[in-house]
Amino acid sequence: MAIRNIREVGDKVLNKVAKEIKDVDRKLLTLIDDMLDTMYDASGVGLAAPQVGILKRLVVIDVSEEGNEPIILINPEIIEIDGEQIGDEGCLSVPGKVGTVSRPNFVKVKALNEKMEEFTMEGTGLLARAFCHEIDHLDGKLYVDQTIGELRDVAVTEEVQ
Repeated sequence: MAIRNIREVGDKVLNKVAKEIKDVDRKLLTLIDDMLDTMYDASGVGLAAPQVGILKRLVVIDVSEEGNEPIILINPEIIEIDGEQIGDEGCLSVPGKVGTVSRPNFVKVKALNEKMEEFTMEGTGLLARAFCHEIDHLDGKLYVDQTIGELRDVAVTEEVQ
């Protein structure tokens, strides 16, 4: 496994729409492993392939406290939302900053797993926020364009989605 470079705000790849994944091969499985290693190394809870310069519809998320329950979403789509949560959000591609963002409090996604089998998953709170945040990356959107008010500096030791 390898730690990949995380692209930062201003990199044009972050504003492009990622392409659908048609099949899973050894290269994609390596990318998934590398993305997980990169996310954990950066102390993140989610990472989308465009954040490491790959325009594929792939997301990894782990909101577990132990950091050992990864969720892999291939070609994810949000199929249901409900409620609202307003809270601080950060991004590995926007280091040192945090902003207040409104997101649904409940999100249901449809995606494929590493065997290209379709499944659905529901999340509330932080997981719902992570689903929205990471899927936005696949559509070339960053949370900084959705903030309520200004971005704020955040200490490196603070933990924020």
